[in-house]
Formats: sequence, structure tokens, C-alpha cells
Amino acid sequence: MIWTVTQALLNGLITTFEIFIFTLALALPFGLILAFGAMSRVKILRYFVQVLVWIIRGTPLMLQLIVMFYGPGMLGLNIWSGDEAGRIAATVVAFSINYACYFSVIFKGGIEGVPAGQREAGEVLGMTKSQIFFRVTLLQMVKRVVPPMSNEIITLVKDTALARTIAAYELTFAGYSFMKSAGLVWPLFYTGVFYLAFVGVLTLLFGYFEKKLSYFR
Repeated sequence: MIWTVTQALLNGLITTFEIFIFTLALALPFGLILAFGAMSRVKILRYFVQVLVWIIRGTPLMLQLIVMFYGPGMLGLNIWSGDEAGRIAATVVAFSINYACYFSVIFKGGIEGVPAGQREAGEVLGMTKSQIFFRVTLLQMVKRVVPPMSNEIITLVKDTALARTIAAYELTFAGYSFMKSAGLVWPLFYTGVFYLAFVGVLTLLFGYFEKKLSYFR
């Protein structure tokens, strides 16, 4: 029985990992774009980004996921297929928008935290704006955003359980299915072990990155 449960949880873990990886791949660059939009000199663009971030941060992720998956169908738009792939795709899109808004606030704070004098020094040295950003601002921004970013990314691991809301077969869904079908409770606790292992690996990785990025101390 324990092998059956382990195999089911491993299958759920694969889905959880897919949601995690694809969400990060989309949310990180989109968050940086939103951060630039929030700092734009164009008022309309800046206000639009601020309102978007306010709405996304002010509403539950579960609600956003439900609207993302069921909303288009209610409007007659069949964007998502009803199979597992469609549910995962909807989850990734909803999660990516949500986390991009949170990441944008972190990126914005990291960019603004770099002393303006360093950018001005780069201009004096004849560096272009892109050179100043990639060689001066970006390196220091990464150092500043790693700690808060690591917290958000670890939260993302646990938030993947919300995919169960639209019946995506992720890790928590796999563990809960045994309680529903066989009346077993221990698979839920066993599920927690998988999450702890996932988060533990990420914690070690972020600790390693923080040590590597200690060159500005």
C-alpha cells in the first residue's frame, strides 16, 4: 500500500514541479517588465501597472485561478481544454500573473535601492543606459532581491496545492484522493514530507546563492 501511495504522490509531484517551473519562467521576466512599467515616466502606463498590481495583490489567488479557468468558458471562449493539460495551463497562467505582480514590487524596490550616485558615475564614465543597468544596477539589485524573492518562491511551492481547486492532479490532490476513496489519513501527512523535501532543497539553493552574492558586503 505504501508503494501505491508513494507512486501516486510522485506523479502528483511531477505536476507540482511543472506548475512551479513554468510559473517561475513566466513570472520572473513579466515581473521585471511590470517593475519597469511601475517606474515609467508615462503616467498612463504607470497607473495601469499600479492598478493591476493592486487588484492582483488584493484578491485571493484561489479566486483568480477559478476566474482564469472557468471565466472564458462562461463567456463562450474555449481557451482551455477540459483535460489535465488544460487545467495545468490555466493554473500556470493564473499563477504567473499573480506572482509577477508580487515580484514586480520586489524588483522595483531592489532597483530603487541602488544608490543613484552609482548610476550617475556610470554616465560620467560614458556608459550607455543599458550598460549601466546590466553592469551596475542589475548586479546589485539581484543581491538585494534574493532574500524576499526566496520567500515568495517557497510560498509558490505551497500555493501549487491550490490547483486542486480546478481538479488538477497535483501533490495535495494525490494525497487527498486516498482519504476520499479508502478513508486513509496518513497519506496526507506523507504528502507533507514531499513538500518539506521540496522546500528544503530550495532553501539550500537560496542559501548557496546568497553566499555567492555576498560580493557587495
